[in-house]
Amino acid sequence: MRQEYPRPQLKRNEWKNLNGVWQFEFDDENKGMQLDWHKNSYTLGKKINVPFAYQTELSEINDLSFHDWVWYSRQFTVPVSWENKQVILHFGAVDYRAWVYVNGELVGFHEGGHVAFSFDVTDYLNWTNETVTLRVEDPSTEETIPRGKQFWQEESEAIWYTRTTGIWQTVWLEALHPTHLCNLRFTPDIDFGDIHVEFEVEGEHHGKQVEIEISFDNKVIVNDVISIYEKNNKRSINIFNQKIFRTSFHNEGWCWTPENPSLFDINLKVKNGDKTLDEVESYFGMRKIHTENGMFYLNNKPYYQKLVLDQGYWPEGLLTAPSDEAFKLDIELTKKMGFNGCRKHQKVEDPRFLYWADKLGLLVWGECASSVSYSEKAASRLTTEWIEIIERDYNHPSIVAWVPLNESWGIPNVKSNNQQQNHSLAMYHLLKSLDTTRLVISNDGWEMTRTDICAIHNYNHGGKDELRKQEYFKETIVSKENILQSQSAKRSVYADGFEYNGEPIMLTEFGGIGYKMGEIDGWGYTSVSGTEELLNDYKRVLEHVYNSNVLHGYCYTQLTDVEQEINGLLTYDRQPKCELKEIKNINEQWHPDTIKYEEVSKKKREFQKGK
Repeated sequence: MRQEYPRPQLKRNEWKNLNGVWQFEFDDENKGMQLDWHKNSYTLGKKINVPFAYQTELSEINDLSFHDWVWYSRQFTVPVSWENKQVILHFGAVDYRAWVYVNGELVGFHEGGHVAFSFDVTDYLNWTNETVTLRVEDPSTEETIPRGKQFWQEESEAIWYTRTTGIWQTVWLEALHPTHLCNLRFTPDIDFGDIHVEFEVEGEHHGKQVEIEISFDNKVIVNDVISIYEKNNKRSINIFNQKIFRTSFHNEGWCWTPENPSLFDINLKVKNGDKTLDEVESYFGMRKIHTENGMFYLNNKPYYQKLVLDQGYWPEGLLTAPSDEAFKLDIELTKKMGFNGCRKHQKVEDPRFLYWADKLGLLVWGECASSVSYSEKAASRLTTEWIEIIERDYNHPSIVAWVPLNESWGIPNVKSNNQQQNHSLAMYHLLKSLDTTRLVISNDGWEMTRTDICAIHNYNHGGKDELRKQEYFKETIVSKENILQSQSAKRSVYADGFEYNGEPIMLTEFGGIGYKMGEIDGWGYTSVSGTEELLNDYKRVLEHVYNSNVLHGYCYTQLTDVEQEINGLLTYDRQPKCELKEIKNINEQWHPDTIKYEEVSKKKREFQKGK
């Protein structure tokens, strides 16, 4: 059972995990409401292991057929010490629509399958034995809901995978004092050495105090007390204290990078005199993202991104990791292969993954599941989910870019259709309006509108014996002119009326070399028959990428095999297909921009030392 604290960016001591065995039932005729399944007296007929969807092995149901309506129920008790506090019921994610009942009463409804939601259930408790019941709808064939890689047919095929229905992240309770912190937001400014701390104080806040303590490497560097007279508060605190070494790339630097993932611990207390009403533990990283001269910059220095496409699926849990260690393992394996980041593809990942990315040092491109078809309702649904995504994940330093759309999924006519172009533009500007600290890629792959990175997909690298295709791939990525004129999948790089404006150009999907290990058959964009062939083909393709005069980063497809796809560098159960250090050696070939930066940086250090 998943027992780790589910929300590491806002941690309190008083909480209770509700994962484990729940009652469960399919409601294929959608008659559960008529039959009063939400009432405490009704017992559902099956058992399910939460937070795993019924389609998974770990759920102990493992049924892959369509069931659009499902029900959950379990009893729980609330600690006596929580009396006189607000009790909040949290759901990490429930796909897709959820009606939540406590002791037979409706406490709330949520639509959107990928991020957290919660309800204050205090007034619905009887303070003895409590019952929580969920009625969930997940339309299996609906193409205008954000579904990502979840297939709308019963059997997986091509790039589409098994669906996830219902609860797929942790369910938990939390106790709050009526006066408590919420909407905590950290915005770093490394140019001035400041961290901007924003928060709200709910309840009777007037005249209370908020104490902020910031530590680095277990040493307190800030202790500040703020008197509260408004609900909304903002405090700018200088961290670096004008010390230049704290912004450097060296190990003693205080800026967050994949090579040196420095994190600051922050503790906030709401106090009424000497009495602590609420206490929250969190953390942040000091880092800056911007683009300049066709390059991606991390902390004001050119940084060549070496990403891997990560679907975030597991054979026994699908979208749900079997354990917290599984998140950590994926990141460790990614770094062992010499990648400095990942693109989480068509999935809003669990906050525990983002915590480990922050802690271990891995760049993350945050993405959301796309719909398949366009409609005004589909546009509205995607917009709502993205607002919730940024609210949940804003504080993670590992996230450096948002990808609201991919390969024209959900906007199939964006090349020339004005309405769909406006949707792409609206998503770009919405995300920029909600988050000024990260880049936004409007439509990763092709037919881009306004975008911070020109993100190109190209799987036309050919197999080991396809010399003509190999040469074609090399030529299409060698120069800016060739890239911008290319038509991967017969799609132009920019939508009609839009053009390249000097943004960094990255090859954000390519590769997908298929190599079968074991008995599972499947496919890749090309195929090899052994470890040596895999390494040789990987090296050949990467050499073309490194020899490009314009590419400033890449994202290789992909980290692991997934179901019928056998084009990962790891198998579905995370077994390496070759020596990881061999992939790392290929990935760590010097790139001209990096070499230039290192030479300039060395001269600067020598000058400063002599001075």
